[in-house]
Amino acid sequence: MDGVTLAKTAETGAGPAADAGAADFACMPAPAPLEMPTQSLSSFDPSSRRRDVLSHPWLGAAIARLFVFGGCLALTAYGAYEMYGVVSVGGVTLLEWVLLILFVANFSWIALAFTSAIAGLFWLLFRAPPAPATPAALRERTAIAMPIYNEAPARIFSALEAMIEEVDGSGLGGAFDWFFLSDTTDPDVFLAEERAYVALRERVGAKANVYYRHRPKNVNRKAGNIEDFVTRWGGRYAHMVVLDADSLMTGHAIVSLAAAMEADPDAGIIQTLPLIINRNTLFARLQQFAARIYGPVIGAGVAVWMGRRGNYWGHNAIIRTRAFAAHCGLPTLPGRPPLGGHILSHDFVEAALILRAGYGVYMLPTLAGSYEESPPSLIDLSARDRRWCQGNLQHLRVLSAKGFRLASRQHFITGIVAYVASPLWMLQILVGVVIVLQATYVRPEYFTNDFMLFPTWPRFDAARSLQLFALTMAILLAPKFMGLLLALLQRRTRRGCGGAARLVVSSLFEIVMSALLAPIMMLIQAGHVLHFVFGFDTGWDPQRRDDGSIPFWAIVRRHRAHVALGVVMLIAGFMIAPSLAAWMSPTIVGLILAIFLSWSTGLLGVGLAFRRAGLLLTPEEQSKPPLVARANELARKSPDEEGAPLGDRRFWRLHLAWLPQDLKRGEITADWAIAKAKLDEAKTREEAFAAMKPRERMAMLGDRDLVARLLLLPPAAETASAPAG
Repeated sequence: MDGVTLAKTAETGAGPAADAGAADFACMPAPAPLEMPTQSLSSFDPSSRRRDVLSHPWLGAAIARLFVFGGCLALTAYGAYEMYGVVSVGGVTLLEWVLLILFVANFSWIALAFTSAIAGLFWLLFRAPPAPATPAALRERTAIAMPIYNEAPARIFSALEAMIEEVDGSGLGGAFDWFFLSDTTDPDVFLAEERAYVALRERVGAKANVYYRHRPKNVNRKAGNIEDFVTRWGGRYAHMVVLDADSLMTGHAIVSLAAAMEADPDAGIIQTLPLIINRNTLFARLQQFAARIYGPVIGAGVAVWMGRRGNYWGHNAIIRTRAFAAHCGLPTLPGRPPLGGHILSHDFVEAALILRAGYGVYMLPTLAGSYEESPPSLIDLSARDRRWCQGNLQHLRVLSAKGFRLASRQHFITGIVAYVASPLWMLQILVGVVIVLQATYVRPEYFTNDFMLFPTWPRFDAARSLQLFALTMAILLAPKFMGLLLALLQRRTRRGCGGAARLVVSSLFEIVMSALLAPIMMLIQAGHVLHFVFGFDTGWDPQRRDDGSIPFWAIVRRHRAHVALGVVMLIAGFMIAPSLAAWMSPTIVGLILAIFLSWSTGLLGVGLAFRRAGLLLTPEEQSKPPLVARANELARKSPDEEGAPLGDRRFWRLHLAWLPQDLKRGEITADWAIAKAKLDEAKTREEAFAAMKPRERMAMLGDRDLVARLLLLPPAAETASAPAG
């Protein structure tokens, strides 16, 4: 007998016969592989692009694009003209030209958001279609795939269980299979995932096919996780709905997506607009409120002008599996990270590739029942934003890829500018300060050696400058007020936010807090951009999803430079001109209060106090959707299992059955060798487990032979009860 058979015999007393029970509890279906060839960014044959099967309306999207981008161009031209009038009094210096260019770059960004929001508001008021009815039947099978990476198992398994119940309640549950795709690297979380999976399978029973796959190495991160699933099992499914670990989707939303994909053979990806839920810290509640009130207008605007050439946000969307496999194999970018290597923001690139192949990508902004969560604090948002920043800057390397649609290139540019805007804004402030400093302390040479009839006076048009500032602020804030107007007009939204008065107060408070937090995020994002420009890579740490606060001294360390800069700007402003300090006061106040704002907005108690006061409420919080309430209830009833189930014979029998084949020759690692040595020295299972470091435990848990060696050791309880002698 080999070591594995010995271990099974020791655990079950049945030897190889134990395999029968494990086979009935298979963690994955039979393989159905699909090829997923790596796509080229340097070549593309336009004749290979597929043609639409159906005829799709295009005029509305074309008119929307003309309005959004034409309006943005007109506003930007007007802003540039006015800014030139501000700085051209008496001539334009080199620094004033730089200021003008920076202003135009930043102004164009907010002008695009403004015109897009107008299109979204108009569409929602006059053109939005009614919500789709639940289909009576589905012809094709769909996989629901949730990639997970070191997440809290109780929460994610409860979320999927709640979704399974809803889909089953629709009568269409037989059209869906459910997958946990684990890339977890923490051994304790890995064991907890397997135990949670066993418990879920027992609770769900025959209601649904639920599967679990653990990948030993998280190669290429989430994109590689999905690719592994598609290439090994994707052939079984016409479509797949990709979720995030914090995703929730109602049964109606899921079956409606499947029905929409079946009805549209030309669609490659159909995206939903998720709302933020379950947030309680003040910072997260601000995001939750903003997404609920302003998000529909912004999302609808983007959906209208994108039409069928839209974008993909990586989750809460349905994908045509074979099209994805055939056309979305991601290449590895040349060079080293941060701009080379694996593509981090894979979703934008996948949307561009599937559009290039001739499929449509679009959003259903009014399909209700799509939810996600958000980071609980400013520092947590910064950690996630750092990863997104690197991914978006990587798109500089794919922007010129052959065959991409113009809309895809625009999506890439939008993502890049979203992060480049922060250092540009910072530069605009610094150049403005330098110009004022120059005008105050540097004696100008009014009459140069060049022949001039009149001197060059370094002056600004103050009245025009004030008017341009008012225009800029109006354009910047207009999308928020459009969202507020729509919410006031919608009875359910208005009442769900605590009534009209509380809704208005909450919106004004959110605007003030956004203004105070904006300069902090400006510096954080500018730091991220500089970090990557100088060649530093970011990691891929799991996102904190709870509402716990960060230690105060960690907040001080993170924001002390921001506070110092705010104090310097305040002193410098008063030294140069009190009017400059007043003009920069929103930025200065936000930076000086950075530590306090980051600390207080991350506290659970502060957020709950606002909730008790009826502020920053959302309809989904006032009256929780049944899906959300059920998922929260299941999570409370299923706390995460702690510690390894070293004495659970049935668990280890299943764990052994689910492991891949033995290590191939040449794949032995240092962690594996050390784990083996510690197993050989240990007297009990508990002693072996305690002696191993996390990486060693992970190597042991992923290898049949080492697990067999562990199971041949007696549990500590049996050793303690054995007679001496």
